[in-house]
Order: sequence, then C-alpha cells, then structure tokens
Amino acid sequence: QVQLVESGGGLVQAGGSLRLSCVASGKILSMNSMGWYRQAPGKQRELVARITLGRSTNYADSVKGRFTISRDNANNRVYLQMNSLKPEDTAVYYCNANIMIPSPFGFYDYWGQGTQVTVSS
Repeated sequence: QVQLVESGGGLVQAGGSLRLSCVASGKILSMNSMGWYRQAPGKQRELVARITLGRSTNYADSVKGRFTISRDNANNRVYLQMNSLKPEDTAVYYCNANIMIPSPFGFYDYWGQGTQVTVSS
C-alpha cells in the first residue's frame, strides 16, 4: 500500500507564509508528477500547483508569484512554499502523486488526507 501524508498546515495571518510538506511511503518504484490541490468550503477541489519528474511546474493563476512547488525525488517528498497568503487561500490542501507500484504493476494516482490552511484577515 502507498500512503501520502501531508503536514505543515495551520493558522496564519494575511501576508504570512506556510510551507506544506507531503511524503509518500510504501512499495514505490517511481514517482511521476506530484501536485497540490485545495478545496474551500462549498467549492470544488482545484489545482494549486503541479511538478513533473523533470521538475517542470505549473500553477493556478491565483497563486502565481506567491507559491512555489518543489520536490525531493530521493525521499519521495513534495513541498509547497506559500508566501503572501490571503484569506481566499483558506482551504484544505491535498497532496496528489502519480506513482508506479510493483503489484499490480503500473502508475496510479494517490491522495493524501489533507491539511487545513486558514488565513485570517
């Protein structure tokens, strides 16, 4: 079994920073693309940022210039540095990864349990 576990969420004032971390564990052969999504109350889950194995990135327009996604391939980790946080960034943030496992062999999508980020005005 593969598990993704997020950490680093919390309460912060507007303009502040947080760094989210996600680690994958289990029988992992390879990590493909990894990303962060968020879901605010009453809204659909949306992409925040994504990073490929080759470290190409894409971001939601709403976070460009404020958030930075990075990854540590050796340790199966992905990070999200969030600066200049705004109240509208308040949401549950989920880690997602496309992972190759040995059995059944292939790439599968996995999700973490989510971590709450609350930005006060």
